[in-house]
Amino acid sequence: MDTIKSFIKKLKTFDLVAICFSFFLILLNIIYFNKIENSATWIFINLVVILFAFTISYLEAISEMKVWRIVHYWYIAPIILITFRQLFFMVKPIRVYDYDSWFIAIDHWIFGTNPTQFLYHFSNPVLTEILQIVYGTFYLLPIILGLSLLNKDRYLALDFALFSVIYGFYLSYLGYFSLPGIGPRFTLHDFNHINQNLPGLFLTNFLRNMTNTGEGIPSGTLNPAAIVQRDVFPSGHTMITLIVMYLSVKLKSRSRYFFIPIGTLLIFSTVYLWYHYFIDLVGGLVFMIFSMWSGKKIFNWWRRKIGKEEFEYAKH
Repeated sequence: MDTIKSFIKKLKTFDLVAICFSFFLILLNIIYFNKIENSATWIFINLVVILFAFTISYLEAISEMKVWRIVHYWYIAPIILITFRQLFFMVKPIRVYDYDSWFIAIDHWIFGTNPTQFLYHFSNPVLTEILQIVYGTFYLLPIILGLSLLNKDRYLALDFALFSVIYGFYLSYLGYFSLPGIGPRFTLHDFNHINQNLPGLFLTNFLRNMTNTGEGIPSGTLNPAAIVQRDVFPSGHTMITLIVMYLSVKLKSRSRYFFIPIGTLLIFSTVYLWYHYFIDLVGGLVFMIFSMWSGKKIFNWWRRKIGKEEFEYAKH
């Protein structure tokens, strides 16, 4: 028993949340085994994730080789992407109905119109090009923050930042299960003619195709609205971008001078480019506030459990 406890105590908090969410996905795959495509494969992949998290934590703890620390920090990135891809096969079979009509009604109640349609009157190719490029930097933002902390050897702050990001992603994934939706690209606008109706300059179409492919609808997909990833509420782009912006300010990272303007444009782009309703952004803000409040408590609870120093912004 002591050996098992010693093994578990080598986990970092971001390992713990990755393991817990993997167990949650395994449970869902078992419960809905006959509804989820390739459920057996996904159960195996989640078990591999759990095993890898334990293994890499152990190797870093017992070895003086820096390579294990590097792998330990970087394995989170593909795990997030793999989990996001897994949701493509899970959300729709489990949650049959979409809630876009709710989101549209709430937006219309707030503004008296649909924000994406209102902003369309002010669109132009130069602005569209800039915002599509900014939107495409989303997954780079946590990496840039992590590198800025790693460069200063701020390892505890880095641990907390990684935990905050992955915890935030997983909370947003729970939102997708709760209130699935496909977004205004499909409900309020003509998705098949988006390149003609909201044109950019040079990179817009390419970047759009990359985003579409990542959501399971590569170019030429028939009836894309029926199969696209249900990832509207809350806006993960808004939630994670706000987390990165918040952390960069609280941790006094010089990267904040980059994140604040770029992050603001990125959040605006989610509506301008027809990916999200306004209420999705509100949901992203609410989820962000909850994740940062509860996340710090969870992080320090685990630090106490393993006998390590607690994290405080002012000290680290």
